Amino acid sequence: METKRRAALGFIFVTVLLDMLAFGIIAPVLPRLISDFLHGDMARASKYMGLFVTTWALMQFFFSPILGMLSDRYGRRPVILLSNFGLGLDYIVMALSPTLGWLFLGRVLSGITSSSIPTVNAYISDVTPPEKRAHAFGIFGAAFGIGFVLGPAIGGWLGAVNPRLPFWVAGVFSLLNALYGLLVLPESLPVDRRQARLNWKNANPVGALTLLRSHRELFGLAVVNFLAYLAHEVYATVFVLYTTFRYSWDEKTIGVALAVVGIASVFASAVLVGPFVKRFGERRSLFAGLLFGAVGFALFGWAPKGWIFMAAIPINCLWSLAGPPSQSLMTQRVSPSEQGELQGALGSLRGIAMVIGPGMFSGTFALFIAPGKSLPGAPWYLAAFLLVASLVVAWVVAPKADITANGELAEDGSVSPS
Repeated sequence: METKRRAALGFIFVTVLLDMLAFGIIAPVLPRLISDFLHGDMARASKYMGLFVTTWALMQFFFSPILGMLSDRYGRRPVILLSNFGLGLDYIVMALSPTLGWLFLGRVLSGITSSSIPTVNAYISDVTPPEKRAHAFGIFGAAFGIGFVLGPAIGGWLGAVNPRLPFWVAGVFSLLNALYGLLVLPESLPVDRRQARLNWKNANPVGALTLLRSHRELFGLAVVNFLAYLAHEVYATVFVLYTTFRYSWDEKTIGVALAVVGIASVFASAVLVGPFVKRFGERRSLFAGLLFGAVGFALFGWAPKGWIFMAAIPINCLWSLAGPPSQSLMTQRVSPSEQGELQGALGSLRGIAMVIGPGMFSGTFALFIAPGKSLPGAPWYLAAFLLVASLVVAWVVAPKADITANGELAEDGSVSPS
């Protein structure tokens, strides 16, 4: 049984890694391909790129609860495999797209099929004992980081050959992943633990939030996660703009800095989370991660020299200590048949953050570098504030008791021995 569990988790790790690699591979070339369709009009290309990003996030917002609930009713395996097949076909559609409209359609479908990540998290909850979930979520967080580091580098190299080649490679990755899973991935949710029927009224972002409101600690931890998701958008929005504006970094230096971000995040998720949670417990690990993240963001905003900014990256990346314990604590507060619904609701929260975060941080940056004002670090300070607010909420709502060896949940929401 333990061998089967490890094999299943191994596949899920590969699934997440390949999904993130595929996502990262197309990141450097998508703006260029859009620009080519618009005959090099960069101003229009920038607007369309914003539309593509927002639409992708909206698909996550709307479809994460649906796929999560489908996995609660029919099992995790079919949802994950269909998503992998669908994602592969979506990338091929984008590779072959003859017009900008077809490229946009592929991006829409990609946003829908990528909404299976919550189902992957539910799979982890199914096959991992409560006392080991934080460590497991940390390992899978490392897969995101690896994809973040390697994906854009591979995509940039492939894109130099042909801007459509990265889409073909991403599609092949996803299809091979689906074929591999078809052969080796077992179902994680037994029939007797599945939802008896689909509750369609909750299969939407608003209805999905009903589950999050069902328990005080669960709702509070959802707020913690949402604020963290929102703060994370500062990276995608102003990292390049800020370091170029303040330190005059070139593309090579920015690439090195982003690689450091990815490597530090992978190290924290894969190596530090398990021992840290074992030594200090999930509650304190959550607090420590949020505090490190806030301090790191504040240092980014203050750093008068580029090397100070670079030195603050590992501090900020210790924020990775917070996510896995938070996920673990939330999974312990819903039944096995609600894990997909929970993760779908969190996927919707992430989608909301992806929609509103870029505008919030880019607007803040533009406001504070305008003539007469000189506070370019303002978006980083805003991100630090969001994490401090998240820490305060976590301090109030996170359960006082941590997981024991047998990991059973007491009636009051804390974890206690049987």
